[in-house]
Amino acid sequence: MSELAGRVALVTGGARGLGAAAAKALAEKGAKVVVSDVSDGRETANAIDGAFVKHDVTSEDEWIAAITFAKETFGGLDILVNNAGIFWAKPLAMETLESFRKMQQVNVEGVFLGLKHAIPVIAERAEKWDGGGSIVNLSSVAGLVGAPMTLAYNASKGAVRLMTKAAALECARAGQKVRVNSVHPGIINTQMMTDAAEQMAGASGVNDMMERFAAFHPMGRLGRDIDVANAVAFLASDKAAFMTGSELVVDGGMTAM
Repeated sequence: MSELAGRVALVTGGARGLGAAAAKALAEKGAKVVVSDVSDGRETANAIDGAFVKHDVTSEDEWIAAITFAKETFGGLDILVNNAGIFWAKPLAMETLESFRKMQQVNVEGVFLGLKHAIPVIAERAEKWDGGGSIVNLSSVAGLVGAPMTLAYNASKGAVRLMTKAAALECARAGQKVRVNSVHPGIINTQMMTDAAEQMAGASGVNDMMERFAAFHPMGRLGRDIDVANAVAFLASDKAAFMTGSELVVDGGMTAM
C-alpha cells in the first residue's frame, strides 16, 4: 500500500518494541521513516529502508538535531510518533523524588519537546495532504485509569493524554493543518513488558505473571505490537483526517469494564 507515499515520519524509541513495529507499519504504507533512539536502531532502520539518528528525547538540542536530520535526509517532516518512554512498577512508599522526576523527564518532557519542535516543521508541508500532518503520542491505559504501584507512570501518561488535547486545539485554532492524537495501549507483549513481569513476578514466576496480565483483558490475550502499530499508521494517514485531540484505545476491552 502507498497511502503514506511522499511523507516523512520520525519515530522516537524506534529501535525495538512498539517503536520498531510502528516504524515498519509506516514504511509499509509508503512513508520514509527516521528511527530515533538512545539505543542503536540501525538494524531497524535498514530493514525498512529508513535512516537512524541517535536521539535522547530529554535533550532539546538532540530534538532539534533529529528533526533537522529528517529534513536533510528525506526533505521534510510530516509525521511524528512520540513513542519513546520508560516504565517500572514500584510501591508509592518506595518511589523516590529522583526516580519520579526521571519518569516525567522521559515520558512527559520528551513529548513536550517533540510537540514544540516538530509542529512548526510539520506545518510547513501539511497542506500537501488531505489529512494534513500528524503527530501520534503514545500514552497508555495508564493515562486513563489508575493502578497500584504505577503512580509515576500514571502521572506521566495522564500528562501525555492532556498535552495531546491541548496541542491539537492550539494547532486547530492557529489554522495549522497538524492533527495531534494519542494511542492508549493495554498490556502489550514486548520486551519492556517482559522486563516488568520479571520485576513484579517474585515467587510466582514470569509465565504466571504474563498470564495474569493477559487476564486483565476481556479478549483474553496480551496485545501484540502490530495491534498498536496499525493504530498509529491509521492516525498518521488521511483515513483519520477528521480526528484530532482523540484517544484511540487499543486495550482488548481492558478499560471497558
